[in-house]
Amino acid sequence: MTKKINVFAISDSLGETSYAIAQAAAVQFPNTEFKIHRYPLIKTTSLLSGIMNKAKRENAIIVHTFVDPELSEFINSFCADNDLTVIDALSDVIQKFSQEANEKPLQKAGINHNTDKEYFNRIEALEFAVTYDDGKDPAGFLKADLVLLGISRTSKTPLSLFLANRGYKVANLPLVPKAQIPDEIYQVDPNKIFGLTNDPGILNEIRRERMIAYGLNPDTNYSNIDNIEDELNFANELYKKLGCPVINVAHKSIEETATLITESLESHDQK
Repeated sequence: MTKKINVFAISDSLGETSYAIAQAAAVQFPNTEFKIHRYPLIKTTSLLSGIMNKAKRENAIIVHTFVDPELSEFINSFCADNDLTVIDALSDVIQKFSQEANEKPLQKAGINHNTDKEYFNRIEALEFAVTYDDGKDPAGFLKADLVLLGISRTSKTPLSLFLANRGYKVANLPLVPKAQIPDEIYQVDPNKIFGLTNDPGILNEIRRERMIAYGLNPDTNYSNIDNIEDELNFANELYKKLGCPVINVAHKSIEETATLITESLESHDQK
């Protein structure tokens, strides 16, 4: 039986850091189900008290990134008094930086998002990824920082959103044999196009599981191994024609694939 653990990611800002830390740690334990609850913009001890009482009832792990020292002290004391596991992900870093800089911190929550141009670039990139997902508008290929191509279930959309969160404007196109490839694809710098592929057996399993999740027969043309191989051959022929980099996403996490893409882009930009 899978063990289930509740995790509360709490912050007096948007809570992106606490949530990301919890999520990054959780994926390291595939045999345990970590349910991460996000509580952003918690500004008062009264509001925090209600959340912590709920955490106590659920014996949750607490990951917090409070800039306000009063809130940080409150949550740390509560966890100590009630034997809850707590990760204070920010206070120690701020303290160490303060010591090295010989400067007192501003102690203002959300100040990074108020002044950080990078944050607004990420929001714009996320909106771009949603707008130009699945080849909805071919014009997006010419506006994008990078273009992802791949047959169904090669992680195009989740990879687009992950890269968008790093500030890249990403457009993607699903590849289907005999379907017309938009002319715009041939106008994009091949070094900005990434062809995604996968192993036939893995795709077969993924597609069968998807059909089962929808309550449908798993043995369809969509999951047929011969059809999958035809799709992969079609995609690989296109990649050769374009002269673009190709990444096999089999056994790779989204993070690993994204790193390969960003390193390739940076390497090309430096030339």
